[in-house]
Amino acid sequence: MCRLDGARDAEIALVVPSLLQLTDAGTFTVGERGVPGWTASGFARRVGDAVPFSLGPEMCPAEELTALLVMWAVGEVVAREGEKPRHLAVSHPAGWGPYRRGQLYAALRAVGLHDVTLVSEPLAAAENHAVRARVVPDATLAVFSLGSHAFSASVVRRAQNRTFELVNHVEGVDHQTGGDFDDLLLGLVRGRLGKDAPVSAAECEAAKRAFGPTGQSVVVSGVEITRDEFVDEVRPSVDHLVGTFVRAVGPAQPDAVLLVGGGCRMTVIGDALSSTVDCRVLAEGAPEHSVAKGLAVAARLVLLGPEVEPEPFETSVLVHTREASLRFPVGEVPSPDDDDEFSAPPPRPPVDVSPLELPPRRVKRVTSVLKPAGRRSGSGSRSRDDDEDGR
Repeated sequence: MCRLDGARDAEIALVVPSLLQLTDAGTFTVGERGVPGWTASGFARRVGDAVPFSLGPEMCPAEELTALLVMWAVGEVVAREGEKPRHLAVSHPAGWGPYRRGQLYAALRAVGLHDVTLVSEPLAAAENHAVRARVVPDATLAVFSLGSHAFSASVVRRAQNRTFELVNHVEGVDHQTGGDFDDLLLGLVRGRLGKDAPVSAAECEAAKRAFGPTGQSVVVSGVEITRDEFVDEVRPSVDHLVGTFVRAVGPAQPDAVLLVGGGCRMTVIGDALSSTVDCRVLAEGAPEHSVAKGLAVAARLVLLGPEVEPEPFETSVLVHTREASLRFPVGEVPSPDDDDEFSAPPPRPPVDVSPLELPPRRVKRVTSVLKPAGRRSGSGSRSRDDDEDGR
């Protein structure tokens, strides 16, 4: 969120896994993985899909589940801040057309959210960057986005009126993403322990983030995996991602490449891009929060308009060199005196999960009357299945 009476920068107020579970009582809980067949995830990117999610006895379209999650998040922020937000911005993949955007708009209106602006993900990332660094009119930025379940490559340009416009975009289809890299690490571990070894995906995801920039190793279920072993395993997939990104950029000469999404915490991504493109490769703060923070900035701009830009403070970190002193410490835990903005993921604030009331009728017939219920005792624990996209 952005505060209208404060700095233009955005702060992260809430991070919760994009999970909705339908309970026997007819309510939805947020951020908890429950009984298979009663829990939905990954629905935000399936808005407009004619195939609904089957949750127990209910058939729920993806746009209605997305609207429920957004409504819950707004309710949590209202409870913390004591007032409703003046405006709301919601992200979507850059490839969405009028139909999908219209479906999401309609679902948000059905749950009482009317003051909403939809912003494509690369434009939101560019807005977040513009708060921190000078972006002159006609400047071109490339966006490399890698999350748990999606990859995309985009080129954006800043217009004379200081807004950003999308120049080109490629959505990855047969590319491996953050979740697939977790599986590759899992395969290395099971290759030594046996294919039936009880190793969790969450453990591999945490270990993947812990790889440092040089020569370090991680221990997963008692097995030591070196960074070089992991890089050798993922190198073909990374080369495929970078090749697609280069084709998406085409003849454009970007002034910088923005790394977006939790998957970009792997230093092998920054290394591969730095050796390929002839410009700066930038990672600002926690890359999994870039889109969310850019959305808050975009919502502020809708209300207040563009401001006279002060001298920006550059917090982006170069990864265009192999000198260790200029690297971002991906996956490392910074010391208290560390001034590097690219830090380890911040701890998520405690979230009291409030169930969403669902009458016994079908979800699609009652979305407009869903209201957040009172807090449910014992539901404040955080899920370990947090999405790298930060959604």
